[in-house]
Amino acid sequence: MPGILDPKGILSRVPYQGLTTFWRADHTQDLTGVDFAVYGVPNDIEIVNRPGTRYGPRAIREQSLYVGFPGIHWPNDYDLMQEYKLIDYGDIPFYPGQVDQMLANTEEHVGLMSAAGIGTLGLGGDHLVAYPAIKAHAKHHGKISLIHFDAHTDTFESTHLNHGSMFWHGVQEGFIDPDSSIQIGIRTIVPPGGDRFTILTSHQCIDMGSKAIIEKVRQVVGDRKCYISIDVDGMDPACAPGTGTPIPGGITSAMQREILWGTHGLNVVGGDVVEVSPPYDPSHITAILGATVGMDVVYAMAAAPFRNLTRKSNL
Repeated sequence: MPGILDPKGILSRVPYQGLTTFWRADHTQDLTGVDFAVYGVPNDIEIVNRPGTRYGPRAIREQSLYVGFPGIHWPNDYDLMQEYKLIDYGDIPFYPGQVDQMLANTEEHVGLMSAAGIGTLGLGGDHLVAYPAIKAHAKHHGKISLIHFDAHTDTFESTHLNHGSMFWHGVQEGFIDPDSSIQIGIRTIVPPGGDRFTILTSHQCIDMGSKAIIEKVRQVVGDRKCYISIDVDGMDPACAPGTGTPIPGGITSAMQREILWGTHGLNVVGGDVVEVSPPYDPSHITAILGATVGMDVVYAMAAAPFRNLTRKSNL
């Protein structure tokens, strides 16, 4: 049949056919000419509640095939894959249970991408996987401002790195700047020292609305290099039930997306979508949402002024 062997033909857009990569991007670890790279970190060893996020990257990739056509993502008005080179780098390798190896390997691989000028999107995995990625970007870009969506601040002081302490460690180690960082959707206790971040609770968010939140984000972050980290439990579990630590009363998925659209024009160097735990959501809605907001992050990276200036100078 005509077209049956054509990898770019109409059959490549049938979501239940073909290889499962994020948004049908080519799977490669060749970084030549790449603008954006998606990678997975299937880790949930440091979770303190319900496990299962090791299955998150695979679920997000699968459901990304159902979110529009490759490169076309509403409400954006252009085909990203026609303008930029996006790849699926695959998963970061590490031996099961070896958290130190996961941290080292993630930092190494994301470091290679960042040094090559590539914007990165990590698929988790528990939220600890954000720590080595931000650390890697900071080595290339300098201290990072964090735009963090979550029900929890993840700034608990602890001798151990886990998915609730890594941003405290990031501040202590000097690669996250809390004074130019913002946490959105918080609805749990703020530990001592965590108040150095600008914090918008979920109730404040609902009262403010998306436009006021976007103004606050832009005010706090300014033109600094920033990283967007999305824990899906930042949204109400009515929108994202498939997560390990669901907390009622969060923002909606619509508000989450509207805020991400408002980050266009900020200097976004990378981001992640974490804490998707497929065993708790047989409907796959959480993974579909994870894929959707992941694509929103890629479009935000594409709109970063520093990246476009660099790109134009290289043409």
